[in-house]
Amino acid sequence: MMYVPAHFAADDRELQELLASHGAADLVTMTPAGLLATMLPFVHDPERNVLRGHLARNNEQWQQPVVGDALVIMRGPDAYISPAWYASKREHGRVVPTWNYITAHVYGTLTVHDDAGWVEDVVRRLSDQHEAGRDEPWSVNDAPAKFISGQLRAIVGVELAINRIEAKFKLSQNRPDADIDGVIEGLRTAGQSATADAVAQARPVD
Repeated sequence: MMYVPAHFAADDRELQELLASHGAADLVTMTPAGLLATMLPFVHDPERNVLRGHLARNNEQWQQPVVGDALVIMRGPDAYISPAWYASKREHGRVVPTWNYITAHVYGTLTVHDDAGWVEDVVRRLSDQHEAGRDEPWSVNDAPAKFISGQLRAIVGVELAINRIEAKFKLSQNRPDADIDGVIEGLRTAGQSATADAVAQARPVD
């Protein structure tokens, strides 16, 4: 079970945003061959409460029976937090480094789909999701149909039926306002704009 202090707990809106817009995640399964893990992108279907993705056909993970729940570890932006950014450092010096991050542990029942139509639908959904907003978005239809058919035969689909989620948004919510200001400024100066935005959005409201 993930350790989540109350001030780092995610609300439903934040969690849904992470499920919809995460990058690649880690699929972890306990199998007779031991723990197996693969990094891969997923697409979230909120109506069915599932995550869908695909693995290489040669990947042993989908071929091994899963013992208990499967786990998908998702991440948002993260960054090192220097105590030099805190106003508290200049006041009393009793500060130490930490790491800010967003993560969710998604547990559920894993099903394998060795069906070309199902897998093609997932490939199209993933492509559309990650190509959205580009000036010239790529589409599955841009590639020759015969080539795509060959690529689909080389992968299998996986679907996680979600039964519980443990999420942690550790974004300096436990620091005084002046320290949070320093963290945001320090992150932006360091080029960590995504984490800076996350800290700003998570700032506690009085």
